Amino acid sequence: MERTTVLITGCSSGIGLGLAARLAADSTRRFKVYATMRDLAKGERLLEHLGSHCPDTLEVLQLDVTDPHSLAAAVQRVQEQRLDVLVCNAGVGLMGPLETCSDQAMKTLFDVNFFGAVRTIQAFLPAMKRCRAGRIIVSSSIGGLQGLPFNAVYCASKFAVEGLCESLAIVLRPFNIHVTLVECGPVHTSFLANLQCPDPEGSELEGLDAETRGLYRRYLRHCQSLFRDTAQEVEDVLPVFLEAIVSLCPPLRCASTQLLAPLWRLRLGSPDGSAYVRAMHDFVFGGSEVSGDQP
Repeated sequence: MERTTVLITGCSSGIGLGLAARLAADSTRRFKVYATMRDLAKGERLLEHLGSHCPDTLEVLQLDVTDPHSLAAAVQRVQEQRLDVLVCNAGVGLMGPLETCSDQAMKTLFDVNFFGAVRTIQAFLPAMKRCRAGRIIVSSSIGGLQGLPFNAVYCASKFAVEGLCESLAIVLRPFNIHVTLVECGPVHTSFLANLQCPDPEGSELEGLDAETRGLYRRYLRHCQSLFRDTAQEVEDVLPVFLEAIVSLCPPLRCASTQLLAPLWRLRLGSPDGSAYVRAMHDFVFGGSEVSGDQP
């Protein structure tokens, strides 16, 4: 049986690591996986998931989605065989009041989350077009569908990814190339630990108005309870990616959670946006219009 060749970015941890391990360890050996990451030293984690041995279904490659030379090297490595599935999973986060987000932090976030996805797709798309077949699966977020408080820049990057993929999907129909966005909610990964997030009591918020500092504290408490009570495990999210890989006709969008589905429907049903803004404010900040916690 001919194997399905899959290349995944961002495999050093979380969903990328879990998906690479699941596919490479498939009992039918139907997948050949290129698991890529910026820092190859973190590849040991993936090998541990596979029992400290590297089967012939897995190859770990260095790939930094912000580096065109790194991408070109990866393309050259896999060009000898057809790439059936490209999974753009590399991503970073940025949380906090907008006034605290530096130009450099915002540029870095977009360079990975948006331009990284663009570069990766650009690198592998020509070969897929020549074969007139392929799947492009992109890790998105519920933050790509609706604005989330204190995640303005992160949501902006994911909104951009959503627009990119929806536009691309239209053009790629004649080439039999399917584009799928997997919109995840809170997931227990190292993403949160690696998130750029100012300490509400730290010097980064000096000069910020007291009301916004109070709202930010309340938001962080909301996040803690949300992750504690509703966050998914990586293993719960992987079936959504697997379905997009094996489905004959995968959808443009699929969600790993229905956590914010009522708010998403409200957003769609209220074209002027005002109902969604009120509802999200109430959901996060407890339904009070009173100022946030005072310092």
